[in-house]
Amino acid sequence: MATMNDPAVKELLNGRYIATLASAGANGTIHAVAVWYFFDGSSIFVATSSRSRKARNLQANPSVSLMVDSRDVAASRGITVSGKAQFLTGEASRQRNAGIHQKYLSPAALADPRVGPVFAGWDDVTIKIVPESVIAWDMRQADQQFFAGAFAANPGYLLPVEI
Repeated sequence: MATMNDPAVKELLNGRYIATLASAGANGTIHAVAVWYFFDGSSIFVATSSRSRKARNLQANPSVSLMVDSRDVAASRGITVSGKAQFLTGEASRQRNAGIHQKYLSPAALADPRVGPVFAGWDDVTIKIVPESVIAWDMRQADQQFFAGAFAANPGYLLPVEI
């Protein structure tokens, strides 16, 4: 099991990837959705609408998982962080969400009245994920440990994925 201090974990959490957030619905179904996120060194933050399915699910059951993967077939690696969700509202949420938007949107997009204010209006709460466990994987390491470098020596073994 990995930790939040592992360099590979920090690399993915500090990168600009699309993550998948999973929450449980009242009927037990799992809701998985693509999200933008921000890592402050200890917690992970996700901007969202208080009316979203993920926010409603996490208000009822704060158990949450967030998966980040590189989507790079030649160097496939990723993490899943599981923990409890807390909510930021008001000014704390506005400030945190602005930071998340700055991570994923250019200054020109943020300044565009058709874009920046729309995101600011949509995302009225912030989900704070307090990590309890981390699982990490790296296909490059698996290749060396279990496949004797077969994938590195034969790049065509791994078929391209749609991005």
